[in-house]
Amino acid sequence: MYHVVLGVDDDEAHARQCARDIVDLPGESTEKRVTIIHSFSDNPSGASATQIASVREASDLFEAADVEYDVEESSGDPAEAIIDVANDVDADLVVVGGRKRSPAGKALFGSVTQTVILNAGRPVMVTGVTKEA
Repeated sequence: MYHVVLGVDDDEAHARQCARDIVDLPGESTEKRVTIIHSFSDNPSGASATQIASVREASDLFEAADVEYDVEESSGDPAEAIIDVANDVDADLVVVGGRKRSPAGKALFGSVTQTVILNAGRPVMVTGVTKEA
């Protein structure tokens, strides 16, 4: 069995594509375990991660594919949260959704994906979003 950590933000299309790509990884569904992590940057309503549409989207795909999963939540820096969870569960793979950004945009605003790639210390798979996602 291998353990995958999936970092999910509020983008449902990214969550859906990441979940599909995890389901499509080699091996049977029973050989995969996924920890979905959502990090709140602002949560005045006190919502839980399972109430976030993108998290529900990924969860629904894992349930349909019979892939074991759990949901974690945190607050603060999303990249740090993803890396911390990956370390805590000793993940075999980290999956995050990528976005097209200009080099200036990455320099000015940072990139969760870039930070995870550079600091995870384990394999990272970056997915894009296809038109049908």
